[in-house]
Amino acid sequence: MSGGVDSSVAAALLVERGYDVIGMMMRLWSEDCGTGGSNRCCTPDQLLDARRIADQLGIPFYVIDTQDVFRRTIVQFFIDRYAAGDTPNPCLECNRHIRFEWLLNHALAMDADFLATGHYARTQYGAGGRVRLLKGLDDAKDQSYVLSVLSQDKLRHALFPVGDYTKPDVRRMAEKLALPVAQKHDSQDLCFLADGDYRRFLAEHAPEAIRPGPILTRDGRQLGEHTGLPHYTIGQRKGLGISYHEALYVLTTDPAKNALIVGTQDELGHRGLIAGRVNWIAGDTPLEPFRADVKIRYKARPAAARVSPLPDGRVRVTFDERLNAITPGQGAVFYDGDECLGGGIITRVDDDAR
Repeated sequence: MSGGVDSSVAAALLVERGYDVIGMMMRLWSEDCGTGGSNRCCTPDQLLDARRIADQLGIPFYVIDTQDVFRRTIVQFFIDRYAAGDTPNPCLECNRHIRFEWLLNHALAMDADFLATGHYARTQYGAGGRVRLLKGLDDAKDQSYVLSVLSQDKLRHALFPVGDYTKPDVRRMAEKLALPVAQKHDSQDLCFLADGDYRRFLAEHAPEAIRPGPILTRDGRQLGEHTGLPHYTIGQRKGLGISYHEALYVLTTDPAKNALIVGTQDELGHRGLIAGRVNWIAGDTPLEPFRADVKIRYKARPAAARVSPLPDGRVRVTFDERLNAITPGQGAVFYDGDECLGGGIITRVDDDAR
């Protein structure tokens, strides 16, 4: 329970369905925890809201100190990947290691059968007891992308009560149940930042990642100097601080040279990517290439592609059309209609597939 409307309604639905429910909230690390601040996912007000909801539902409520493991596992990962030149997605790692490992293990130790969350996703049991992960009914709120890291064992212990509803449905249910969080705003990503400014955070916690360096064209011509690779995103046009006879965009980065690579719009797109750390939700690695819709960011539109498993456990994804924002460190998640098949972490663009 986070004190938000989604997890509150999820708990209420489970109580209504006759489950024996226990509310749990994680106290997560934030950079200003030591000065009286708190992670934006577990502020004192949110803790108070979650406890109030639990009391209203008549269920026990516990706060679990997760600060140290969150700092070591998620925040350090965020810092290390930026220092290596990637643009990481900490929400994928949080679901992989914190919610469905650390928190799930706590739930199981309390003799729970399931860990329920307020994610907009669905599960469905198929032949042989295999669990399918499906998109949430509300396509605008679907969170299957960040759950693509889950294994069969984790999904067998997972419940997503609000996945069968739209966000307006969930708010209406909260109002009907007289839950005081019915109109509460959604939480935001990068919950551990004091002010939401990841560039400032990296400058303070990973100054080696914020080093000026050359701005280069693909053929190696230097056009200027950048202020630090984490200050730029793939596809960025404005704010480069260089003049040229036509518009230039960020094409990629070269961490080994601490260089920002720019080019024209014609050079921007790529037809493919290589992804590692691949998780296949069914548990088995496909033996042959297959067609799928692939999302390269949480909010990206799925793009038609051919997914080819590689002998070393990685995959090559070749898109039907060029995409402009393939970014190392982000997740590439594979779909067959509403079913999430799994995904991996983008390690590089695949120029051979252009």
